[in-house]
Amino acid sequence: MRNALVVDDSKAMRTILKKALQGEGFVSISEAGNGQEALEQLKAIGAVELVLLDWNMPVMSGIEFLKAMRAQTEYTDVRVMMVTTETEPQQVLRALNAGADEYIMKPFTRDVLQTKLQLLGFAR
Repeated sequence: MRNALVVDDSKAMRTILKKALQGEGFVSISEAGNGQEALEQLKAIGAVELVLLDWNMPVMSGIEFLKAMRAQTEYTDVRVMMVTTETEPQQVLRALNAGADEYIMKPFTRDVLQTKLQLLGFAR
Protein backbone atom coordinates (compact mmCIF):
# COMPACT_ATOMS: atom_id res chain seq x y z
CA MET A 1 0.00 0.00 0.00
CA ARG A 2 1.45 3.33 -1.03
CA ASN A 3 1.24 6.11 1.53
CA ALA A 4 2.18 9.76 1.43
CA LEU A 5 2.19 12.98 3.40
CA VAL A 6 1.26 16.26 1.70
CA VAL A 7 2.61 19.36 3.45
CA ASP A 8 1.40 22.77 2.25
CA ASP A 9 -0.17 25.75 3.99
CA SER A 10 -2.74 26.02 1.19
CA LYS A 11 -5.74 23.73 1.72
CA ALA A 12 -6.54 24.00 -2.00
CA MET A 13 -3.03 22.86 -2.98
CA ARG A 14 -3.19 19.96 -0.50
CA THR A 15 -6.48 18.88 -2.10
CA ILE A 16 -5.01 19.08 -5.63
CA LEU A 17 -1.94 17.08 -4.62
CA LYS A 18 -3.97 14.47 -2.73
CA LYS A 19 -6.23 13.89 -5.76
CA ALA A 20 -3.21 13.60 -8.05
CA LEU A 21 -1.58 11.07 -5.72
CA GLN A 22 -4.80 9.04 -5.49
CA GLY A 23 -4.79 8.91 -9.28
CA GLU A 24 -1.26 7.49 -9.09
CA GLY A 25 -2.22 4.65 -6.78
CA PHE A 26 -1.52 6.15 -3.36
CA VAL A 27 -4.09 4.85 -0.90
CA SER A 28 -3.24 6.49 2.42
CA ILE A 29 -2.53 10.22 2.15
CA SER A 30 -2.14 12.38 5.23
CA GLU A 31 -1.77 16.15 5.21
CA ALA A 32 -0.25 18.95 7.24
CA GLY A 33 -0.41 22.74 6.99
CA ASN A 34 3.18 23.43 8.08
CA GLY A 35 6.43 21.69 8.92
CA GLN A 36 5.68 21.34 12.63
CA GLU A 37 2.36 19.61 11.90
CA ALA A 38 4.19 17.41 9.40
CA LEU A 39 6.70 16.23 12.01
CA GLU A 40 3.80 15.38 14.31
CA GLN A 41 2.06 13.53 11.47
CA LEU A 42 5.20 11.51 10.72
CA LYS A 43 5.35 10.34 14.33
CA ALA A 44 1.64 9.50 14.36
CA ILE A 45 1.62 7.71 11.00
CA GLY A 46 4.81 5.75 11.42
CA ALA A 47 5.72 4.64 7.89
CA VAL A 48 5.49 7.05 4.97
CA GLU A 49 6.97 6.45 1.52
CA LEU A 50 6.64 9.92 0.04
CA VAL A 51 6.41 13.51 1.25
CA LEU A 52 5.24 16.31 -1.07
CA LEU A 53 6.57 19.44 0.57
CA ASP A 54 5.97 23.16 0.12
CA TRP A 55 8.80 25.53 0.99
CA ASN A 56 7.13 28.70 2.30
CA MET A 57 4.86 27.96 5.26
CA PRO A 58 4.19 29.50 8.66
CA VAL A 59 5.49 28.01 11.94
CA MET A 60 8.11 25.78 10.25
CA SER A 61 9.20 26.06 6.62
CA GLY A 62 9.62 23.14 4.28
CA ILE A 63 13.41 23.36 4.44
CA GLU A 64 13.36 23.38 8.26
CA PHE A 65 11.06 20.35 8.22
CA LEU A 66 13.25 18.58 5.67
CA LYS A 67 16.39 19.08 7.77
CA ALA A 68 14.60 17.92 10.94
CA MET A 69 13.19 14.87 9.19
CA ARG A 70 16.50 13.88 7.57
CA ALA A 71 18.23 14.17 10.96
CA GLN A 72 16.16 11.20 12.15
CA THR A 73 17.46 7.87 10.87
CA GLU A 74 14.01 6.25 10.63
CA TYR A 75 13.14 8.62 7.76
CA THR A 76 16.24 8.20 5.60
CA ASP A 77 14.36 6.08 3.03
CA VAL A 78 11.39 8.46 2.71
CA ARG A 79 11.30 10.14 -0.69
CA VAL A 80 10.76 13.91 -0.56
CA MET A 81 9.57 16.04 -3.45
CA MET A 82 9.56 19.80 -3.01
CA VAL A 83 6.48 21.35 -4.65
CA THR A 84 7.01 25.08 -4.43
CA THR A 85 7.05 28.50 -6.05
CA GLU A 86 10.77 28.86 -5.30
CA THR A 87 12.34 28.90 -8.76
CA GLU A 88 15.85 30.23 -8.20
CA PRO A 89 18.52 27.63 -9.07
CA GLN A 90 20.24 28.35 -5.74
CA GLN A 91 17.03 27.45 -3.88
CA VAL A 92 16.66 24.21 -5.84
CA LEU A 93 20.24 23.31 -4.94
CA ARG A 94 19.64 24.25 -1.30
CA ALA A 95 16.62 21.91 -1.15
CA LEU A 96 18.50 19.05 -2.79
CA ASN A 97 21.43 19.55 -0.40
CA ALA A 98 19.01 19.49 2.54
CA GLY A 99 17.74 16.08 1.46
CA ALA A 100 15.03 16.59 -1.15
CA ASP A 101 14.96 13.90 -3.83
CA GLU A 102 13.02 15.83 -6.48
CA TYR A 103 11.74 19.34 -7.09
CA ILE A 104 8.62 20.67 -8.87
CA MET A 105 7.94 24.34 -9.42
CA LYS A 106 4.39 25.64 -9.08
CA PRO A 107 2.34 25.85 -11.17
CA PHE A 108 2.85 22.33 -12.51
CA THR A 109 0.93 19.87 -14.66
CA ARG A 110 -0.17 16.39 -13.76
CA ASP A 111 2.24 15.04 -16.39
CA VAL A 112 5.16 16.71 -14.62
CA LEU A 113 4.08 15.20 -11.30
CA GLN A 114 3.73 11.75 -12.90
CA THR A 115 7.21 12.02 -14.42
CA LYS A 116 8.76 13.04 -11.10
CA LEU A 117 6.97 10.19 -9.30
CA GLN A 118 8.37 7.75 -11.86
CA LEU A 119 11.86 9.14 -11.28
CA LEU A 120 11.39 8.43 -7.58
CA GLY A 121 10.38 4.83 -8.29
CA PHE A 122 6.62 5.23 -7.98
CA ALA A 123 5.71 4.05 -11.48
CA ARG A 124 2.05 3.22 -11.83
